[in-house]
Amino acid sequence: MFEKEALNKAAEDFRYLLNRGYPRKASLELVGNRYGLRWEERHLLHRGIFSEEEARARKKIKVPLSRIRNQELAIDGYNVLITIEAGLSGRPLVLGDDGFIRDISGLSSRFKKGKSTEKAIQLILQSLKKEKPHYTLFLFDAPISKSGLMAKEVRERLKGEKIDGDAQVHPYPERILNEWAGIVATSDTAIIHHVKNVVDLAGEILKKRGSLRSLISFKNPYG
Repeated sequence: MFEKEALNKAAEDFRYLLNRGYPRKASLELVGNRYGLRWEERHLLHRGIFSEEEARARKKIKVPLSRIRNQELAIDGYNVLITIEAGLSGRPLVLGDDGFIRDISGLSSRFKKGKSTEKAIQLILQSLKKEKPHYTLFLFDAPISKSGLMAKEVRERLKGEKIDGDAQVHPYPERILNEWAGIVATSDTAIIHHVKNVVDLAGEILKKRGSLRSLISFKNPYG
């Protein structure tokens, strides 16, 4: 699906430009044109390659899953669900320079509940029962179809599993996530930029399940 040699060279060039302060969009276009990359390959670089400054800043606030115990946890609902579903379904994932695992499907605005959605929810709830956060809030994007039904299902599942928490629908969930005082579960770079503590919940779940056969990673020069 992906030409790994060309992608590796493109990733090196993309990092080089980012580390020297060149604009991200223009740098990606330049590198993509040079190596004749398709949209999917350019999107893969966009989701996984970052400047050293960005990568190190995100790693500083990234916490292990065990840190959510007794904490207030906010979950970026569709971000986490879609990433877990991608791993379960064998869709491509990328390990970013910043240590976060991301899907590259671009499905967020077109999300539809599928066969793997129930399994993804189950895996999240299992992790919550094991790690025992004090309170968990799932946030779903109102503009996405049937978000109300999704939130209702998660609320019922939380109650059934006796997990203290809630699931809500908001037109702009990122506004709540950006100001959350506890730990946020997401791999969304725009949200990570604003929060103090973030956990890669989807990535941690997929690692523990061994569901990373579709993971694409690049040689990370930042350690």
